Amino acid sequence: MMTLQQRIPFLVLLLALVLCSHTVAASPRTLVLGSDVAEIVAALGESDSVIARDDTVDWPAELASLPSIGYLRNLSGESVLSLAPQRVIAAQAAGPREVLAQIEASGVELIHFEQSPQLDNLPARIDTLAAIYGKQAEGKALIEELDRSREQLAALPPLDGLKVMFVLHHGGMTPMVAGQGTLAHQLVERLGATNAFAGMQGYRPISAEGLVPAAPDVVILPADGLAALGGPEGLWQLPGLSLTPAGKAHHYVAINSGALLGMGFRTTDALIALHGQLAALTDDLSP
Repeated sequence: MMTLQQRIPFLVLLLALVLCSHTVAASPRTLVLGSDVAEIVAALGESDSVIARDDTVDWPAELASLPSIGYLRNLSGESVLSLAPQRVIAAQAAGPREVLAQIEASGVELIHFEQSPQLDNLPARIDTLAAIYGKQAEGKALIEELDRSREQLAALPPLDGLKVMFVLHHGGMTPMVAGQGTLAHQLVERLGATNAFAGMQGYRPISAEGLVPAAPDVVILPADGLAALGGPEGLWQLPGLSLTPAGKAHHYVAINSGALLGMGFRTTDALIALHGQLAALTDDLSP
């Protein structure tokens, strides 16, 4: 029979094993797919549970530094399963669907958000992930913080009369402008401004002939896209742009596309900041 002195190390070891088992159960090895879900997981304080990400996840730094399995819409089942995740949290755009089905069939827990990310369904996404992690209190606090930002955004005066041109550009691609059916169009409307290219659908290249009559007052583009064009000097070299009000006044706003277009926890604050920048330009345009 073991003495009390002999039992103490055994009990300490047993307690350590129980705590270790509880930790694993509470925070399974997770792979996040999509910047919007990644931001929520991080905001809930669960970054340590994440083992990998996709290329769209570039914030926060502790997630951006993790290994990437490639592009969100072109996943490989082998790449995902080789990391032995216990849980995969996937944004609506993740795919192809056959790969997601393969992941789920392997026994990995798959949480796939079927709705496209929007500001209006962000609280529901927070609620879902908070419940999955057992962090309902933290989720409630995040939603309350988000509600305060949404109220601040709703109280901003609309940017009436301001015609905006949203350019999507990355190195090696033709610059595209945003029409209807894009997140950029939705956000421009949310600010009460006018999309200069609302008459077209999706992202499309634009010619000088189409650009000049659209007459945008300001160009919005991602900061990395501006850099790929060679900075502001390269931007104004786009055919026809120098003949528009935006080109003549050199009015542009470089944005963090991940924060603004990610439809995640940072988007509302990014919209508020963008409103301030655009409002300043509206003042410049006033007679």
